[in-house]
Amino acid sequence: MVGFKNRYLVMEVFLDPNKDLAADEPIIITQFNLSKAIKDSILTNFGECGLASSLNSFQVKYVNPITKLCIIRASREDHQNVWAAITMVRSIGNCPVTFNLLDISGSINACKKAALKCDKLKFEQYKSMAQVRTTDDVIQHMQNCLEKIKILEH
Repeated sequence: MVGFKNRYLVMEVFLDPNKDLAADEPIIITQFNLSKAIKDSILTNFGECGLASSLNSFQVKYVNPITKLCIIRASREDHQNVWAAITMVRSIGNCPVTFNLLDISGSINACKKAALKCDKLKFEQYKSMAQVRTTDDVIQHMQNCLEKIKILEH
């Protein structure tokens, strides 16, 4: 028996910097609002049939609200449609966004390695920014996010 084949996409989300600074409340990327935006894009661009076929294995596995890194799972047959729909997402909530694909792989282990590497580099970059002061809470939250990557399963 052949196992179900998936593709894992490691992506970073770029928020509109002007919107992030001007907002009274910070924009937080979550698994729920990211998943909803991608599903809406699949529905708009590929119709109900495209959405139904993609939902079979589509899942936002991981989101880091600090570094804006996410891992998305899609079936091998539908990953190109999901990827295309992601590139057509223009906003999450009221905030304009764009996506950048960092890595695509067929196994969760290869995806975890790429995500850990990218997340660590992005957090170091985040800490080195002059206007950002890292508190113990932010560092602890980042450590929790890195632990979540390490325990990801299919």
